[in-house]
Amino acid sequence: MKTWTTTNHKYCPQAAVRYARVLYELNVPEEDIQKTKEIFARAPQLHDALLNPTIPEEHKRKVIDKVFPEEIRNFLKVTCRYQRINLLTDIFTAYDRYCDEQNQILKAVLTCVEPPSEVQLKQIQAFLCKKYDARRADVEIREDKELLGGFVLYVKGDEYDWSLKGRLNRLEEKLTWR
Repeated sequence: MKTWTTTNHKYCPQAAVRYARVLYELNVPEEDIQKTKEIFARAPQLHDALLNPTIPEEHKRKVIDKVFPEEIRNFLKVTCRYQRINLLTDIFTAYDRYCDEQNQILKAVLTCVEPPSEVQLKQIQAFLCKKYDARRADVEIREDKELLGGFVLYVKGDEYDWSLKGRLNRLEEKLTWR
């Protein structure tokens, strides 16, 4: 059974990206998209039913009309008709990313021994906005005591490793190459 989450996956099939852009262009209210995600999260068997090829499309359309917000119904019917309902998690993930791109919102992950102060976090966000030409930087903070000190910042495939563990590893590499 598939779990319904929309965390950032590293890879989304191209079809999911195309559908995500269509969803964005349809201007479906964000509340309706969130509600749809919640419905699938609470009732994963609904996904299985919409995916099931033995269930007639007419029945699927009726279920969609009864269960989902009005503004997203046609989109879901099209995904069923073209047998893309299996990509829905990826579509929502790609949609979230595309919305962030359109709004110039940058996502980053800061891994550190202890959370930064408010001032430090604002400095990191300012650095990211300037470096990546973003209007806003959303930084997810993860704690990892194994770093020993400092932090590692991941953004758009780039890694900035200012951790003590990373520095020790680089020093060890230099010393062992001699």
